[in-house]
Amino acid sequence: MSAASIRPKRRSIRLRGYDYSQAGAYFVTICTQHRTCLFGDIVAGEMRLNEAGKMLARWYSELANKFPDIQCDKFVCMPNHIHFIVVNVGADLRVRPDSAYHQSGVNVGADLRVRPDSCGRTHRFAPTMDKREILGEHITTGEHIGSPLRAVVQWFKTMTTNEYIRGVKQQGWPAFPGKLWQRNYWEHVIRNEADMNRIRDYICINPARWELDSLFPDSAACRIPDR
Repeated sequence: MSAASIRPKRRSIRLRGYDYSQAGAYFVTICTQHRTCLFGDIVAGEMRLNEAGKMLARWYSELANKFPDIQCDKFVCMPNHIHFIVVNVGADLRVRPDSAYHQSGVNVGADLRVRPDSCGRTHRFAPTMDKREILGEHITTGEHIGSPLRAVVQWFKTMTTNEYIRGVKQQGWPAFPGKLWQRNYWEHVIRNEADMNRIRDYICINPARWELDSLFPDSAACRIPDR
């Protein structure tokens, strides 16, 4: 499978009239200001997180605690950006997908180690699971049932920025110019199972395709040591 065939189209503008608080699955990319590499390095096709990168993974795993209607799926931290999938299942716990879906889990996750073991396989929904519950097709478009995506992203940016600043002051992490994150972010509304599988695969292979990534800066800028 070529990279072009599985690479999601990044969008920096929200879909006009789309309600991002409705149940559904969303692919999100957030990039550092000026594409500065702050979170580790790619070695032999694998992401080696520094302490700042591990911090991002911890805060991603906290999203579901802050937003009870959110579940976390795939996540990868790259040297200057992150990709992740969040599933907005809504405030009604009866529409929450079961653990078979939830445990397909974070690629760089709560245990703070790179876990490529879940990559490279074809991902399927559990046989007993209604795919419409994952993708939000069971509710009327525009019905407000959960946390807007922008609120989820903003909270993540705020928490990670605050902790990164503490890392700069207390642990000597590299300082960032201006803001840690770009003001905007990219999102993609995941429409169906094939779309979900395509994006999960893209997240998994992202470290191996780093030098071909459009967010890959000059190699010299990415050699920031783990202090």
